[in-house]
Amino acid sequence: MTRRFFACLSLLVALLAGAVMPAAAAGPEGRWAGAIQIPGTELSVQIDLAPVEGGGWKGDIDIPLQNARDLPLTDFAVDGTSVTFKIGGIPGDPTFHGTLAADGSKLAGDFTQNGQTFPFQLERPSTTGPTDEELKAHLAEYVPKILETWKVPGLALAVVRDGKVVLVEGYGVRDREKNLPVTAETLFAIGSSSKAFTTAALGMLVDEGKIEWDKPVRTWLPDFKLHDPFATERMTPRDLSSHRSGLPRHDLMWYGTSATRAELFSRLGDLEPSADFRTKWQYQNLMFLTAGYLVEKVAGKTWEDFIRERLFTPLGMTASNLSIAEMEKVENRSLGYQEKDEEEGGALEVMPYRPIDAIGPAGSINSNVVDMAKWVQFQLGDGTWEGKTLLNRATLDELHRPVIVLDGGGIVSLLADEELPWVMYALGWFVQPYRGHLVVHHGGNIDGFSAFVTMLPKENAGLVILTNKNGTVAPLVLAAHIHDRLLGLPEKDWSGLMKAKRDEAQKAAKEAEKAQDEGRKAGTKPGHALPDYAGLYAHPSYGDLTVEVLGKGLGLTYNALQKSPMEHWHYDVWNLTEGEGKGTKVNFETNLQGEVERLSVSLEPSVDPIVFTRKPVELTAEQLRRFAGQYELPGVVAVVELQGGNRLTVTVPGQPTYDLLAYRANELRLKGLPGFSLRFEEKDGKIVAASFVQPNGTFRAPRK
Repeated sequence: MTRRFFACLSLLVALLAGAVMPAAAAGPEGRWAGAIQIPGTELSVQIDLAPVEGGGWKGDIDIPLQNARDLPLTDFAVDGTSVTFKIGGIPGDPTFHGTLAADGSKLAGDFTQNGQTFPFQLERPSTTGPTDEELKAHLAEYVPKILETWKVPGLALAVVRDGKVVLVEGYGVRDREKNLPVTAETLFAIGSSSKAFTTAALGMLVDEGKIEWDKPVRTWLPDFKLHDPFATERMTPRDLSSHRSGLPRHDLMWYGTSATRAELFSRLGDLEPSADFRTKWQYQNLMFLTAGYLVEKVAGKTWEDFIRERLFTPLGMTASNLSIAEMEKVENRSLGYQEKDEEEGGALEVMPYRPIDAIGPAGSINSNVVDMAKWVQFQLGDGTWEGKTLLNRATLDELHRPVIVLDGGGIVSLLADEELPWVMYALGWFVQPYRGHLVVHHGGNIDGFSAFVTMLPKENAGLVILTNKNGTVAPLVLAAHIHDRLLGLPEKDWSGLMKAKRDEAQKAAKEAEKAQDEGRKAGTKPGHALPDYAGLYAHPSYGDLTVEVLGKGLGLTYNALQKSPMEHWHYDVWNLTEGEGKGTKVNFETNLQGEVERLSVSLEPSVDPIVFTRKPVELTAEQLRRFAGQYELPGVVAVVELQGGNRLTVTVPGQPTYDLLAYRANELRLKGLPGFSLRFEEKDGKIVAASFVQPNGTFRAPRK
């Protein structure tokens, strides 16, 4: 093998693709797969050949190892069983000289380039799968069994085969109480399957020369800032889209928040990373928020408007929308459901819709299988739709090209199998081998809904599975079953395998909870009265958190955690007993004066607990005016004055005048003097004294 041979092949660009063709062709027409036997390796190829009306032939070739796709074939010579053709536009005159087997099943011969010759052999791919009608009949019986086994109320399914939609169907109910059926037009939330729309939007801006995959994000968003300075400077759109920022999920920062997209973007800088930049795959919704924010700033319109105008409208996705507010206007929409814990009976209950507009680019799209089938057809195509180019072919291929390999974690344990040996991530898509076939896919889960979009690019096939149950793996089970059918593979008990994985995960979670209980220190009491813990606490990235007295205990409010009850655990540690945060521990910390000043809570388990600091109260001018007056210290009189209506100061003879900053309702701190404050004493609605709190003691001064 010469360097020149490799140099010629290195000119070939793109990814795998194509459609399964009939195996019974009499001549060379159809799809072929095989390899050129280069010393020391096999160069796999896939070839499509077709006769041209009026005489002649046409075709193209894919060479996956060289990232080559749809290279044109030229100079055909077909004479009986003798078949010759060349790869057009490549130096070295690369030519196939082959002989067709008598039964038309094989094409073998010599490949020559630059005067060197290597043997090749091609075969027609097996097409042992069921017919479309057989598949429909089978699924009519099989899908209801999946719904029953996995306690899923309703499901919608689309099947794309040979690039055509062969099935769109609804199963089960979208509303259990009213017994309303799921149809192909029923809207579901697709969750993180939305991410591929955001990367497609980025791809469009790449095609227009407005951004580049590998230039720093700060080129277009100069305010972009992360905790890691190197990641801040070097983060690119490719990094944003492939979960390699170094940040773990930090999802509770945005889940249930009232903050806007711009506000969340501005608060990224104090989120602690758990890995070095580009060293580890960690699922990260906030980076997809940033990708959508980048689309907005570069395109000059909201992410929502961009998706509607540039994707939904040209693709004819007329039923799809981008928010809960829009979804609630549609009659044929599904409710979302969740399964209660086993100790609560395991029954299904409605899970309220949750607006997630701020994080929209990571997962806010609602759609049905009719629309999503068009999305799959577009992704399986060449970037055009009805004669109009939406994405350059090379850019579409880029979206599906792996960027990073997943190494461990819950997603790998769920998706990996002995016949699915590893999982990779591209740009808004997972990529992995599936029993010897390439699969590109992405799931989605958001309050009450689980979705799965998956494609077999080489077979030009794909699926959309939308369900109305929170956190179910039923879409993965069904997808694997249909993949096996389409590919004519021996069936595996995917449902049993997934159930075993789920049961193992649930068992591990219960054991972890039990181990946590064993660490509790018995016989301790809180270090403070309940009102001392109450207040507003803040973190620069996570925002505000409120603690209040709730019955005989405390309650915590933070984004989706609304008035979550807390019981005393031990010492100054409290435990959330209900809701989304059940089992989460909150540790209160004091300052040198023994006052509750901070709390730490593990909102992101892969980093240190998030520390929230007590936030100063806001006092009106009228409230500040109550403190103004003269206070008698031994030998001197301290004067507290209201300056200009909203500035309170204190002056002690012989010392500078200090501004007083609101801290608590009856306590203000001296600006620039850490550890110094004035604590005002109230009796019968009047301020009667002020205590000067200092590191060396507390000095009471009666009001004069």
